[in-house]
Amino acid sequence: MLTAAMCAPDHGRLRPWRFIMISGDDRRSFGQVLADALQSRQPSATPAALERECAKALRAPLIVVAVAKVAQHQGVPAIEQIIAAGVAASNMLVAAHELGFGGMWRTGAAAYDPGVKSALGLAEEDAIVGFLYLGTPDKRPPPRTLPPFDAFVSHWGRQ
Repeated sequence: MLTAAMCAPDHGRLRPWRFIMISGDDRRSFGQVLADALQSRQPSATPAALERECAKALRAPLIVVAVAKVAQHQGVPAIEQIIAAGVAASNMLVAAHELGFGGMWRTGAAAYDPGVKSALGLAEEDAIVGFLYLGTPDKRPPPRTLPPFDAFVSHWGRQ
């Protein structure tokens, strides 16, 4: 999975992606980080809401926090570095599925929370591009219904 992530397109070969692995009992500690961050953002959060937030870290045996470490670079704007980190995370998720694991990609308010970033040892300018929850699925998700391609594909220059 990490090899697939490292093969992501990367303008300037900056390798802006970083992956923080959270597993075992560390998930409980991370769940508390999530709950504390929610409490900070929403002081009136109910105990039930805080408990739900804490439980998010137990969704899967492994959480991979995909991070973009954006560097100042004259030829590679920040958006390209963030996209590269997102593609690396996507490659990791595709590889996980190919290896027989299940996975889901989540963000939400915690991905943008300064307290969560700080607890993970990230700098303010770093971007969490996603929390990948990985494990062995106990059931297959239902097939997706896709819209027709012409709903989101156009051809420039054609009338």
